[in-house]
Amino acid sequence: MGYTIDSLAAEIRRLLQADPGVAGREQVCRLVEAVLKDDAFIARHLTEETGERKVLYEDPALGFCILGHVYSGKGQSRPHDHGPSWAIYGQARGETEMSDFALLEAAGDAAPGKVRHLRTYSLAPGMAHLYNEGELHAPRRLGPTRLLRVEGMNMDKVKRRSFDPV
Repeated sequence: MGYTIDSLAAEIRRLLQADPGVAGREQVCRLVEAVLKDDAFIARHLTEETGERKVLYEDPALGFCILGHVYSGKGQSRPHDHGPSWAIYGQARGETEMSDFALLEAAGDAAPGKVRHLRTYSLAPGMAHLYNEGELHAPRRLGPTRLLRVEGMNMDKVKRRSFDPV
């Protein structure tokens, strides 16, 4: 039997209630990798109608969100973290080149922070990666991609700071 949004959400909730820390999140990351192998789930939830960011589920008790992202072409994000939250990026289709950064200077309200590039790696279909609070990264898409993401909280409601690589 394949996954549904409800069964995925229930399993994420179970894992995070058992361990809300890094170890629990790593288990959620492995779960996301399993869901990425479910072609029917991907076909049902990561369609052209999904758009670049769609909240597929928001947990009323724990606050985590399951999101779909469908990008039609290439693009690149600036270095960022997820503020007070963590995020898991799950690559369903296409490939994303991810770069990690070290913080050199904190961002302020009026000025972006400064970061230094550490490494670049690829997320291929079926791969997921956990970014804990404060871990700076930047995705780059060279073509169409589809992602399943889990955020520790809905980032639509969080003010983000910007960072410049030096």
